[in-house]
Amino acid sequence: MNFGISELFFILFLISFMVPMVQKRLLEARRLQLIHSIEGSRKSRLITLIHRQEALSFLGIAFARFIDIEDSEQIMRAIRLTDPNVPIDIVLHTPGGLVLASEQISWAIKRHPAKVTVFVPHYAMSGGTLIALGADEIIMDENAVLGPVDPQLGDTRGGSYPAASILAAMAVDNPNRDDHTIILADIAKKAINQVRDFIYALIKDTMDDEKAMRLATTMSEGRWTHDYPITVAEAKELGLPVRADLPKEFHQLMQLYPQTQQRRPSVEYVPVPYRTPPVPRDKGR
Repeated sequence: MNFGISELFFILFLISFMVPMVQKRLLEARRLQLIHSIEGSRKSRLITLIHRQEALSFLGIAFARFIDIEDSEQIMRAIRLTDPNVPIDIVLHTPGGLVLASEQISWAIKRHPAKVTVFVPHYAMSGGTLIALGADEIIMDENAVLGPVDPQLGDTRGGSYPAASILAAMAVDNPNRDDHTIILADIAKKAINQVRDFIYALIKDTMDDEKAMRLATTMSEGRWTHDYPITVAEAKELGLPVRADLPKEFHQLMQLYPQTQQRRPSVEYVPVPYRTPPVPRDKGR
């Protein structure tokens, strides 16, 4: 059978179109297989909240994935579908997102009667940490980090600012301050108080009142920058129920949520385990 140039071009076009779809389906199947395997070994329901498109771009415009209302709807639905006696495991990999959505998820896992464990392979910042605070236990990789949950306020004039920084600016004497800044400072004060009170209500039954309020204040007051990395050791010092023995299966699971390959990868290596080479023997002996 002879094919012309146009037919060959059409066949190549179909192949290039179908291969990514087949690869995507195979990857989804591998993820589901590993999720079922982890659920079977831990006798739990496994839920993933993984925002892996930090560097994704569309038509040259960069954007990122964050915790949103759709995420909270899906996670709450998964919890409703879980028997009260079945433990829940949640894998978190996120830069944060909407406070409302994060609080909804946190309350939902807090109210689940059986044990809820959060796994953090790399990072769970801001709203991700807020979710983790609702769990009974947080299991992290030894190099993974959490983050502060101090509110960040969007400004119609452009950009967003830490609520604590807005209040700090208000404390500086300035006779030319406009009404917009005063209104923003009022919102900032309310936002910090609301997040602090939410955290306190979330954790007050796990520690005494003084420690609970201290932790809630520390996490929400803006003493650090919003991207400050709270390590395992520091999380323990703060009183969080943290362990640093993340099972290898969760790293394997993260590999099945790859970053989109729309640009040259910035990190490359041979993806196989390397062993310590044996010490060579002295041939003269």
